[in-house]
Amino acid sequence: MSAPIKAVTFDLWDTIIDDDSDEPKRLAQGLRPKPEERRHLLWEALNRHQEIALEDVNAAYAAADAAFKKAWMGHSITWKVADRLARVLMELDRTLPDAELAKLADEMGRMEVDLPPDLIDGIANALEDLSRCYKLCVVSDTIVTPADGLRKLLDGHGIKKYFQGFSFSDEAGHSKPHADMFLSAARQLGVDVEEMIHIGDRDHNDIKGAQALGMKAVLFTAARDDDKDTTSADAICERHADLPGIIDGLAS
Repeated sequence: MSAPIKAVTFDLWDTIIDDDSDEPKRLAQGLRPKPEERRHLLWEALNRHQEIALEDVNAAYAAADAAFKKAWMGHSITWKVADRLARVLMELDRTLPDAELAKLADEMGRMEVDLPPDLIDGIANALEDLSRCYKLCVVSDTIVTPADGLRKLLDGHGIKKYFQGFSFSDEAGHSKPHADMFLSAARQLGVDVEEMIHIGDRDHNDIKGAQALGMKAVLFTAARDDDKDTTSADAICERHADLPGIIDGLAS
C-alpha cells in the first residue's frame, strides 16, 4: 500500500514562474536582454582596470557557460554567480578586486528580483487551494538568481506565504535530479519523501528525480511541453486550474 500524501513540492521555473517573461519588459524599458547585460557588466568592470574587447568577454563567458552546463547536467551541481564569474576571469586570465567581484555578482543575481518575470496563470489560486490540505515546498535549481533572491521574488508576487519549505540547489549542495534536493524538502516539511508529490516541467530533472525516491510526479506543460510525449510522469497537468484535482486524485 502506498504512503499517504501529505506534501506537494514544486519546481519554480516554467512551473510557478514563466521563465524569461521579464524579457519583453526589459525590451520595453530599453534594457539589454539578461545574458547580454551580464556580459556587458563584466566588460565594463574589466575596462575600468585594463582595456579589453567585448568579443573576448563574450567568448570567455560562453566557455564558462558551457562548463557550468556540464557541471549542472553531469554532476547535479549549480555554481553560484561568483563562481561562474571566477571561471570567466580564469578564461580571460584576468582578476578583479574581491569587493568589485562581489558587487558584480550581486547585480547579476538581482536582475530577476528588480524586474520580475510573471507568475504562470492560475498558480496563486492552485497554491491557496492545495495549502489547505497539504504542506508545500519549492524544489528548484538556482541558475543565476540565488535562493534569497528567489524567496524575494515569490514574496513580491504574494505567494511565498503558501510554502513551508524551500530547497534551492545553491543551499542544498546539489541540483535536481539529485536526491538531496527532495530529501531536503522532506526534512523541512517533516514528512517522509514517499509522502510527497512533485510538480515540474522537465522529465529528467523533475519526474525521474522524484520517482527514483518512490515519489509520484506530475509533469506541468503550460509553459514548456517538450517532454510531454516521452514522460514517465504519473499525470500530466496542462493548466494550474486542474492541479488540485490531479493531486487529490493521485493522493487517493
